[in-house]
Amino acid sequence: MTGHQHDGVVLAVRPALGNAELNDLFGASWPEHRETDFRPVLEHSLAWVGARRDDRLTGYVNVAWDGGAHAFVLDVTVHPDERGRGLGRRLVARAADLAREAGAAWLHVDYEPHLASFYAGCGFRPTAAGLLRLA
Repeated sequence: MTGHQHDGVVLAVRPALGNAELNDLFGASWPEHRETDFRPVLEHSLAWVGARRDDRLTGYVNVAWDGGAHAFVLDVTVHPDERGRGLGRRLVARAADLAREAGAAWLHVDYEPHLASFYAGCGFRPTAAGLLRLA
């Protein structure tokens, strides 16, 4: 895998990722996670970034977009063993670069209140938004 390396962690754009390793990462990172088939998500993404230390997936972010001016950061995930070292911010910064390179003018993110300082540190500013639960 080629990509940007820092502190022994390599970031790669659109790396081959399987359901097993994504579910392992999400399961370790999100207590409510349920087994997911990530293939449909990746097939519709502008890009995604994977972070690896050695051969272990330690971080992930997905970049969705509308094909025009708006891109969306989804599922920023860092393994608990890797937190507090700036990996999440590196993932978001790389996602922003990819969205910008694709021609997006805006990068959106939804987050829970306890993550506000993380996203502020990534350069996001709060805005009013709406949410409609469909399922």
